[in-house]
Amino acid sequence: MAEVVRGTALSRLRAILMTAFVAAFGFIPMAFSHGDGAEIQRPLASVVIGGVITSTLLSTIVLPVLYPWFAGRKSEEPHEVARPELTSS
Repeated sequence: MAEVVRGTALSRLRAILMTAFVAAFGFIPMAFSHGDGAEIQRPLASVVIGGVITSTLLSTIVLPVLYPWFAGRKSEEPHEVARPELTSS
């Protein structure tokens, strides 16, 4: 189970970090703006950047650590997925 969680976390790490960095860097000009409406833009940008950083840390560090606790160890065999039968009408 630990190997699966580690492998999945590592394979998704690059996509998560790229998405988070692009979103956070996109709001940096807004966070340092001084023009008209900047009193509304700066706090909004700060909240979005903080949220992106927090969600990135949660999804890359906390979630992989917590997953094995909630997954359980009922069986090591893969479960068969129930597929609905397709009926032609």
